Amino acid sequence: MPAAPRQQRGTSASAAGANDGTELLRTYQAWKASNIFLLGGRLIFGPDMRSLFLTVFLIAAPVGVFCGFVARKLIDDFPHHLGISIVVVVIILTLLDLVLLVLTSGRDPGIIPRNDHPPEPEDYDGSAEAGVSQTPQLRLPRMKDVVVNGITVRIKYCDTCMLYRPPRCSHCSICNNCVQRFDHHCPWVGQCIGQRNYRFFFMFVFCATLLCLYVHGFCWVYIKKIMDGEETTIWKAMIKTPASIVLIIYSFITFWFVGGLTFFHLYLIGINQSTYENFRYRYDKRANPYDKGVVNNFMEVFCSKIPPSKNNFRKKVPKESFITPRTVGGGFVSPKMGKTVNDIEMGRRAMWNEEGAGQGGDYEEHGRNESYDDSENRMNEEDDDVSPGPDMSRRLPTESSTDRRRSSWGRRSGSLTISPEVVALAAAGIGDSRRLTVDKS
Repeated sequence: MPAAPRQQRGTSASAAGANDGTELLRTYQAWKASNIFLLGGRLIFGPDMRSLFLTVFLIAAPVGVFCGFVARKLIDDFPHHLGISIVVVVIILTLLDLVLLVLTSGRDPGIIPRNDHPPEPEDYDGSAEAGVSQTPQLRLPRMKDVVVNGITVRIKYCDTCMLYRPPRCSHCSICNNCVQRFDHHCPWVGQCIGQRNYRFFFMFVFCATLLCLYVHGFCWVYIKKIMDGEETTIWKAMIKTPASIVLIIYSFITFWFVGGLTFFHLYLIGINQSTYENFRYRYDKRANPYDKGVVNNFMEVFCSKIPPSKNNFRKKVPKESFITPRTVGGGFVSPKMGKTVNDIEMGRRAMWNEEGAGQGGDYEEHGRNESYDDSENRMNEEDDDVSPGPDMSRRLPTESSTDRRRSSWGRRSGSLTISPEVVALAAAGIGDSRRLTVDKS
């Protein structure tokens, strides 16, 4: 009997989607952040990836001028055909720098996938669905404490990604992603610099520094050759090669930029800090829990294995028209007071005639839905690693403190008695009678 054909890998989701009629999309097609994808999700860039073209031009154009006006005239000045090596070396450095640029910009920097729902409270037992009106609304704590190498570190809850960020993780307001070991967002490479591309970023900057020194040095060699050949002054020799003058000025200015970055990141690697942490002065008065010593810190950056991406951008996922927030009794809300999960994701208020809008009975006091992605990175950064006080994030409303101040529209507790006049107006079609609850007792 012939063996049954083996199902191709990756087609199970497609078959399941075809059976139930669900439309399937690649992960990168349903991506909610601001990234730009190329080659069917194989390359991921930031929203400012067009700056890559400027960066490539700033690298390739000076090298082209150097090869055409300087290196070409130095080929015959070295014995045993060593002059050709000047051109070969500068081309190798340029190609290496461009490859490192693509590796830095076109790969996942360490994006943590978003959750479809907020995490459950630690004391949630799953039995709170009964008695919607009697169950208090649970609020996730704004921050938590975790212990790293014996030192307490504070982690934050991200309303956009609906998760507690791991240590050293931060939310990039440009890419709109939480990135592991977030260093900074570099506009020159058009990508966040994080755990999975920091090594390539440093090598890119270091290679650009070497390229500047190489071009700068051989421009002076060519000027010295003109001085010796024509027995003239340095000023007259420089006038005879304007391309060298332009390259000397350009490489000098560029060196202060990329060279400064190289030395700054060598310092950061030695103390095991990120740019974000250094600018926030997080460890000025506290011990750095990640510092393993200079040698081990360098080994961690350059010799450790790069962790695999947590995202499969080519995986097929069902198309979602909206995300239904998970509710427990009064409902889960984010630590950003006055926002439902659906409001944060969709960017609007909950409406009364929408599904689930009145489950908790507290939506009428929700204020404007302000953009939270940018503001949360700027608030309380100096206290990120300080142990919090008592956990006041779970608020249990009581009859005296909450019910007197909040309306009971949409509740079924029967705690509010409505006058017959209001009922008569509602029956006559004035207002929305679906909001009214009459106490018949």
